[in-house]
Amino acid sequence: MALEESKREDCIEVVSIVTPNHMHAGPAIEFLQKDIHVICDKPMTATMDDAHKLMSAIKSSKAHFFLTHNYSGYPVIREMRSLVKNGELGKLRIVKGAYLQGWLGSKEEDSGSNKQAEWRTDPKRSGAAGAVGDIGSHTMHLLEFVTGLKCESVAADLTTFVHGRQLDDDASIMIRMNNNVKGNLSISQIATGQENNFTISIYGEKGALHWSQENPNYAKFSKIGSADQIITRGGAIQNKNAYAPTRIPPGHPEGYLEGFAQIYSDVADIILNHENKNQLLELLPGGDSGIQIMKFINASVNSSKNNSIWTDLNSI
Repeated sequence: MALEESKREDCIEVVSIVTPNHMHAGPAIEFLQKDIHVICDKPMTATMDDAHKLMSAIKSSKAHFFLTHNYSGYPVIREMRSLVKNGELGKLRIVKGAYLQGWLGSKEEDSGSNKQAEWRTDPKRSGAAGAVGDIGSHTMHLLEFVTGLKCESVAADLTTFVHGRQLDDDASIMIRMNNNVKGNLSISQIATGQENNFTISIYGEKGALHWSQENPNYAKFSKIGSADQIITRGGAIQNKNAYAPTRIPPGHPEGYLEGFAQIYSDVADIILNHENKNQLLELLPGGDSGIQIMKFINASVNSSKNNSIWTDLNSI
């Protein structure tokens, strides 16, 4: 199919892969080999072996590959990234991330009516991790996106609380990032009563930033010697247009779907070679981000299996 399409005058320019994890690599590689752009759900693949094969195809292709880490499309998140990059927090010290859900508190995968639960808890389709791969991947990516740092090693405790489940549904992970930044993650899909409670905090010598996904149009900026400030979507955004875009007037909520829309809009600008292309390429998660998060997932699994010993991502 990809070969036939690539030969048409009106051929497909870009495809979107929204299948379960184990079906990411094959189609993505096929289209990339025909120089057709790919937008793919995260995480990159189900296995590290597939991730390396896909990365090889990305490097050999003339086309682009992007991952839909949609939270990085939020305007306030992009403004937080700008503040960190501009040194407003000073030297970073600590990062904290939590992603708490309760929808898998019982064995939903056996209900026969919840297809999402079925494949997300199946190692053959999801990969080596459950909650860590599903929502821990978002948490780690967003911390790296905002700070510009990379996770280097983890000490993880993954637990499966629901009897008979094959993959983790809860995790506590200590992380070490470059530049001697430390942190921890709390990840759960069995946190009773929680819906999509995703929060991050970044602490530096001069200030801190705090953001909550359930109220995503605002972030708190604390700076030593100053009153706390509220960063708002559509407010005094430092980097306008492509960097921290808004679509609707301030005070009208944007959220989850608009985050995806921003990723897709940015991809379109890149494919159409708009003047902001290079800036957008720095923002959008691609193959390098995909490999990094796959290493984080598998290092966390390995660390937990070895009684939470520190595991370097480069050993994966």
